[in-house]
Amino acid sequence: MQTRRELAALLVQLNTVVVGQPRAVHDGVVCLLAGGHLLIEDRPGMGKTTLAQALARGFGLHFARVQFTADLMPSDLTGVSVYDRQREAFHFHPGPLFSQVLLADEINRASPRTQSALLEAMEERHVSVDGQTRALPAPFVVIATQNPQDQAGTFPLPESQLDRFLMRISLGYPDRSSERQLLREGDRRARSPALEGALTPRVLETMQREVQRLHVSEALLDYVQDLVQASRTGPGFTQGLSPRGAIALVQAARAQALLAGRDYVAPDDVQAVAPQVIGHRLQGRLAPDTGLADTAAAVRALLASVPLP
Repeated sequence: MQTRRELAALLVQLNTVVVGQPRAVHDGVVCLLAGGHLLIEDRPGMGKTTLAQALARGFGLHFARVQFTADLMPSDLTGVSVYDRQREAFHFHPGPLFSQVLLADEINRASPRTQSALLEAMEERHVSVDGQTRALPAPFVVIATQNPQDQAGTFPLPESQLDRFLMRISLGYPDRSSERQLLREGDRRARSPALEGALTPRVLETMQREVQRLHVSEALLDYVQDLVQASRTGPGFTQGLSPRGAIALVQAARAQALLAGRDYVAPDDVQAVAPQVIGHRLQGRLAPDTGLADTAAAVRALLASVPLP
């Protein structure tokens, strides 16, 4: 009950900063509760960076923002070793990757080489620099923003990189009343510091452990496996979900259930998070002649094709 009250209060606070985007705020909290990385994709000026900063501040996490550009190097993220003449030894200077939240702004404007520098960190929670393995802080989350691929100067994220993000969300335009509020009051990003101390990293870690303890029935696992199998054998996609994608779906559904205040996972939880969890994993895998215009439509068709338990 205490957890539910704390999360409800956090959602209210976040929605005072990220105006008119309650679904995106909700999904962002779910992603952090599940211990996953978040990809926010939309056009410039839609509030992607504001949402990322608000999530980090709301959970009391130390974050670093890196503007990804074509000339960004991997060492700009991981850090470098600099020779110290007084000590006659190399001293490692950690980069922004050594923070609890790395805000990778416009990640698809960096070269594939730099994008791939995040793979080890996102998967293993450590990096290898100068032959040494260095652990990253806990919790560690990458929140990346991405512009649509049709914009100039972007490098599409490879499937291996996309697969490391637990969820991908989009914001879209706010409704008319929310936009009027923004027009009256201006950019809400200045309100982000007011979120400091809403929760703490220790509380987040406690909640993440609660997520792991939520009950998942055998019938629910059957349902997830049926969805995964339908993605592999049905007519909608040329390739189906991997086991990692199935695990991600269950993990996100657990976090969704916790946010809903339940101690068990229901099929509704799976359906609520499925588009955000599996959409980017099935991107570009649409089978020809299915009559489906995009991945979102294909995911909806997939959910409709599998009966509820």
